[in-house]
Amino acid sequence: MSDSSSLVRESPLLLPQNKEKTVYDGFITLQGADFRLRVLLPPNRQLKHAKLQCCWRLKQLLRDYQNIIKQRLQHSSDLCTFILELKTVLEVAVKKSPESRSVPPPQYYAGLIAELDSLGWDKVLFIATELSMLRLGAKDSSSRQHAITVRLGPKYPAEAPECSADLPVPLVVGWTPQSTLANVYSQFVALLESLEEFWAMMDEIDEKTWILEPEKPTRGDTMRRIVIGNNVSIKLEVDPRYPSMLPECCLLGAEHVVTPLRSRLNANMHLWYVRLPTPASHDALREGVQAQHQRRWLKQLSLSTEQESVS
Repeated sequence: MSDSSSLVRESPLLLPQNKEKTVYDGFITLQGADFRLRVLLPPNRQLKHAKLQCCWRLKQLLRDYQNIIKQRLQHSSDLCTFILELKTVLEVAVKKSPESRSVPPPQYYAGLIAELDSLGWDKVLFIATELSMLRLGAKDSSSRQHAITVRLGPKYPAEAPECSADLPVPLVVGWTPQSTLANVYSQFVALLESLEEFWAMMDEIDEKTWILEPEKPTRGDTMRRIVIGNNVSIKLEVDPRYPSMLPECCLLGAEHVVTPLRSRLNANMHLWYVRLPTPASHDALREGVQAQHQRRWLKQLSLSTEQESVS
């Protein structure tokens, strides 16, 4: 039997790409899983000078067996013999690798592609080569861009994916074996909309005040440290679920300046306009913590101070 016939029988998905049969591309199959492989042979088709290119998963499995593979290339009489040797090495690698024991079958990839087709590829910001991780983009009602990272295990969809995003609240995704990426995405979008008021307030604080910390706020940050005078600042911790409530406040600065402010804050924080909509109740917070409007904001908190107290 010829080398070509033996190769077709052994690895029917690994096919020659040119008449000279110096380039083979396709898949080798082991334990129901397909691994992408490309073999580049020199014009004389000598295996000892061949180059191998493979998918990330196959590369990871064989990374500790490179010397053995080089030896097999040196001593194999033909490509079919080498592929048999390669499969033997791969089988050993699979047994020694806990992760590879659950390499997804082809149906996993077909099902995932179908889900992405249904969801819409325009929502996909990034997808890993092995389809084990993807990042989906979404915009809230104010056109802010958000992203959710979805990590898929080999037992997906029977096993829930691991989801993460830059949010000020925990991301909890409900999942059943019948759920799809579309279900994950819709839950993510609903959570974004529930945080609309919080982000609207934080955006205005960032736009209209002098922020000391964090230097580069993210959508998941709930704290801002704001300048309210010379060497005086206030640290605010905003509850993302109830952004119109009085934030948790901590005054920072020289003790002789901070002490009277702290006393007035503790005594009069009940005067915060909780029942008013966010733009009204935070009017001073958005406008007043700038140096030129600091008295207006302090008055909102009933923290009126003399000129020398804050400057």
